[in-house]
Amino acid sequence: MMLHIPNVLTAPQVQALRQRMDAAPWTDGRETVGAQGARVKRNLQLPKAESKALGEVVIQALEDNPLYFSAALPLRMVPPLFNRYEGGGEYGFHVDGSVQSLPGGGWVRTDLSATLFLCEPDSYEGGELIVSDTYGEHEVKLPAGDMILYPSSSLHRVTPVTQGMRVCSFFWIQSMVRNDTQRSMLFELDQTITRLRAQGENDDTLALANHYHNLLRMWSEV
Repeated sequence: MMLHIPNVLTAPQVQALRQRMDAAPWTDGRETVGAQGARVKRNLQLPKAESKALGEVVIQALEDNPLYFSAALPLRMVPPLFNRYEGGGEYGFHVDGSVQSLPGGGWVRTDLSATLFLCEPDSYEGGELIVSDTYGEHEVKLPAGDMILYPSSSLHRVTPVTQGMRVCSFFWIQSMVRNDTQRSMLFELDQTITRLRAQGENDDTLALANHYHNLLRMWSEV
């Protein structure tokens, strides 16, 4: 399942992050990938030390976003990182590593990948995120503050940025529910319950909520 999550960050939050990022050092993005990724990756990335404080802003925003929780059912995540593409920079088709290390030790299984856009789509040319799955290729270029969530098992790339600058945050999530189909079913059920509850709580919404939590109890790895 791919999901566009709007307004993860407000315009003032995006502006504040960009100001801090503009004053920070950037390094070659190939320093943080393996041999396969390094062959097709041409971008800049904030070092992890500089990313930590900025990433806390993103994490707090995600904790306050019910749509994100409903879709991802997050168990743990890799702290957000930040990248920049300009001057023809691109990232060819690749697959994200199945596990990622955590600061201080431990690992995260990458069930979901997320890209949070930090610049307006008309401020740069190119730079589309292309996600390839069994239904074809999907092109993503979102407003600043919006995020795309998609399965980490998907091949994906970033097209060359021919003018301007593309700035994003990216990270990976391990879900409480490993299976993407099951997670998608739970998301659709939860969203249906939410819409019905807006019309008033009743026996049907209670029954559906019971089914939701019993399925989550059955499928979750918590």
